[in-house]
Amino acid sequence: MSGNPFFPIDEMSSDSNDAQVMLIPKVDKAIYDHRRKLAGTMVDYKEMRMRYSCAIKEVRTKFDVLNSEFNVRYQRNPITSISSRLKSSASIMEKLNRKGLDFTVENVEIYLHDVAGIRVVCSYVDDIYGLAQALAKQDDITVLKEKDYIKNPKPNGYRSYHMIVSVPVFFSDQTRDMAVEVQIRTIAMDFWASLEHQLKYKQDVPNQREIVEQLTSCAEQIASIDKQMWQVRRQIEMTEDLPTEEEILLEKLRRIDIAISE
Repeated sequence: MSGNPFFPIDEMSSDSNDAQVMLIPKVDKAIYDHRRKLAGTMVDYKEMRMRYSCAIKEVRTKFDVLNSEFNVRYQRNPITSISSRLKSSASIMEKLNRKGLDFTVENVEIYLHDVAGIRVVCSYVDDIYGLAQALAKQDDITVLKEKDYIKNPKPNGYRSYHMIVSVPVFFSDQTRDMAVEVQIRTIAMDFWASLEHQLKYKQDVPNQREIVEQLTSCAEQIASIDKQMWQVRRQIEMTEDLPTEEEILLEKLRRIDIAISE
């Protein structure tokens, strides 16, 4: 008999006895069915990751458009950087295990809302709320969940604005609504979160409680600096000399040229 489990019946030798005829094909067919099911699952999983990747592109484009619009209307860019990530397969499996769920495409799409993620970093706190509201108002965006960790920081001092949004992604034969996690924060908040994330995974750190207290204190100071920077910006805007109509027109034309060239 051939050792190929994918063709157990066709390749079985003609001199097999009755016991072999009844037993071996059943065992090999089970292996074949399992492998075929696994292969199908992997194809479905790969397609799912592709859909989430496309959803990230959709939401990122929306923020790029908003950034350009704010630049033209208010003469400044509220967004300093945009980054994105697709949750690793290991992290997805671990999170499903914690929930007591099997590793299936259906469970990922139903129970996990942070597979696709976008982080938007802004200059000022008011930019965060302005961008969040502008995104939520768009006709094809459905806000599934919001958490304001700026007004209500986490116990460790973490601050950021979180949204889970659903966005339609159009493919050749279907339209799928995909969930994307959006985090919006200031440069200072992002700086603190990056360092806190690094220190959190350090092993055998002495005086860990003291370090946590220091990080919380730093978060409070950073929040205070964010507020001061916003106040400075507002003060500058209020004391600037009003431009003439000609200067306004020339500046608008210049910005139109820049926007078109980009």
